[in-house]
Amino acid sequence: MSDSAIIKVLLAALLALVPAGAWGFVFYRKQVGHRAMTLSTFIAGAIFVTPLLIYKSLWQYFPWINAFAYTHPFKDDLVGFSSFGMIPLDVILTFMIVGVIEEFTKLLAVKFSDRRKNIYSIDDAIEMSITAALGFSFAENILYFYNIIASRGIDGILYPFIFRSLFSTFAHVMFSGVLGYYYGLAIFATDVVKDEHNKKRWFITRWFARLIHMKMNVVFHEEKLAQGLLIAVVLHAFFNIFLEMDWTFLIVPFLTGGFIYLSWLLERKEDHKIYAFVDENRNDLPII
Repeated sequence: MSDSAIIKVLLAALLALVPAGAWGFVFYRKQVGHRAMTLSTFIAGAIFVTPLLIYKSLWQYFPWINAFAYTHPFKDDLVGFSSFGMIPLDVILTFMIVGVIEEFTKLLAVKFSDRRKNIYSIDDAIEMSITAALGFSFAENILYFYNIIASRGIDGILYPFIFRSLFSTFAHVMFSGVLGYYYGLAIFATDVVKDEHNKKRWFITRWFARLIHMKMNVVFHEEKLAQGLLIAVVLHAFFNIFLEMDWTFLIVPFLTGGFIYLSWLLERKEDHKIYAFVDENRNDLPII
């Protein structure tokens, strides 16, 4: 790599560090502990961008593994309301795939960082998910800013930098923060909550669980993970669709609502309960 390219990478990294640090300060200004856990999760989130890059680089050699190629036949199918706007179905499917890949990758980064059981509360799960999202966004922004600097020069970086800092980085935080809440709920929900939830569970879910001899607690755990992932993926798809369709007027209210909701989750007293260990697995008993 030439000296010029190295300078561009360093500049891109410095620029990418600004939104990561700023949003990290917003959500962690009251956080005094878990510094080592926060750093390791941030690094894991950044590193876990690598498998996606490898996956994309393999498309030219193995076109059949490109999931987005399979959405192209739906480009002429439209979804929406004529009075507002019609969205090509391939756009929706493409961004749903993007959401699944990126949100699942960030969840894997959280699970990797939590291999030593560092999560003791739902609040911890949310915070670690936010940190992984900041790491992921940091690495993504380095690549994004580098490509702009390399192709347009430093003069072309201002507006993309502002947009990525204010909107795209927080969007990653919002999606992963919501998923983190459900991840924490899956781990730490009390037996009372599980029992109440099981009573309201669809008959087909209870029947299938009995058929394969799966415990209801396990069903609850997987169901909450799936629920959180689905919500994160849908939110991610909405954000990308707004950009693709040039409906930028919807981005500010969309992310403002997400900020309010995420802040509320982080302030909930129930989310701050600390949970004990009785063995190598987490227990459901709160020790408040």
